Amino acid sequence: MRNKIRTARRLVVKVGSALVTNNGTGLDKAAMAEWARQIAALRESGRQVVLVSSGAIAAGMQRLGWTKRPHEMHKLQAAAAVGQMGLVEAYEDAFSRHNLHTAQILLTHDDLSDRKRYLNARSTLTTLLDLGVVPIINENDTIVTDEIKFGDNDTLGALVANLIEAHALIILTDQQGLYTADPRRDPVATLVSEGRAEDHAYEAMAGGAGSGISKGGMITKIRAAQRAARSGAHTCIASGHEAEGLVRLANGEPLGTLLFATSSPLQARKQWLADHLQLAGDMVLDDGAVSALRSGRSLLPVGVVDVRGDFERGAAVVLRNGAGEEIGRGLVNYSGNECRRVARKASAEIEKLLGYIDEPELIHRDNMVLR
Repeated sequence: MRNKIRTARRLVVKVGSALVTNNGTGLDKAAMAEWARQIAALRESGRQVVLVSSGAIAAGMQRLGWTKRPHEMHKLQAAAAVGQMGLVEAYEDAFSRHNLHTAQILLTHDDLSDRKRYLNARSTLTTLLDLGVVPIINENDTIVTDEIKFGDNDTLGALVANLIEAHALIILTDQQGLYTADPRRDPVATLVSEGRAEDHAYEAMAGGAGSGISKGGMITKIRAAQRAARSGAHTCIASGHEAEGLVRLANGEPLGTLLFATSSPLQARKQWLADHLQLAGDMVLDDGAVSALRSGRSLLPVGVVDVRGDFERGAAVVLRNGAGEEIGRGLVNYSGNECRRVARKASAEIEKLLGYIDEPELIHRDNMVLR
């Protein structure tokens, strides 16, 4: 099963606050530099890597002289604002030593639940990866409220894995992995080497919450693995203190705990599109477009006969043939009004008709599921 990680070409790596800040004593720049070195090595081997890093609040707490994580939202936001500057500066310095550029991306739950912002985030991240940039993602703790916060960066890591259709999620923690019981309390507890992410029995093994510095604990990592598995990504939970840990995990060494998914990213994503989205409109296609979609191509404006509904970019729409039968669903790259203006036209005319061009297709094949 470790071959599933060895063959993964797109990875999301998540590191927690306790690791980044050396248990709250301040940014551990030596550790950050080591992760940057290993990620640079993974890039050299042809892999794409997104880094999800906690640490802004903890770093801000240290700068402000706070020893305990506050509960008040405004204090958490203030700590994040203070700490985020040092966090991103430290990462930029670490990666620049390997001639790698970084990009800071701060997300809230709304960014991934709103279809338009979801597609914008996805396009930005995939473009950065194609450019060889290492995106560094954190929750936007300076503006979050109880209603929109992810709650922990394990969940954020899983959502990012879904967003970019990653093959694997690697969660680095201060534990060796998932044990059958809390090893601090049970001397006979054993490490779980691997298993199905969807196996809910692991939740009972996961124990309680995290430290006073970190927000989550092993239970959030198990649930993150379950969430990532629904988009087809496998999850490794391993110690961030392990020498060459990232490189060894990526090479398939049996470190930590592997919780593997049972479906590929593309299959899981298309199932998600088919089952869980409200539909905002309809597009009627000509026979040529229907045939092109069934052969694996994207939907171009020239094949659209009619557009029904008032929807925004990123909305989910039904695709129909000339007889009115549903042939598929997809996330559209343009609004309903814009789709009507470019329908039956070549992609080369989009910029002239709309005044801009975002994508040459109305719906990309990766954002489409056919029936």
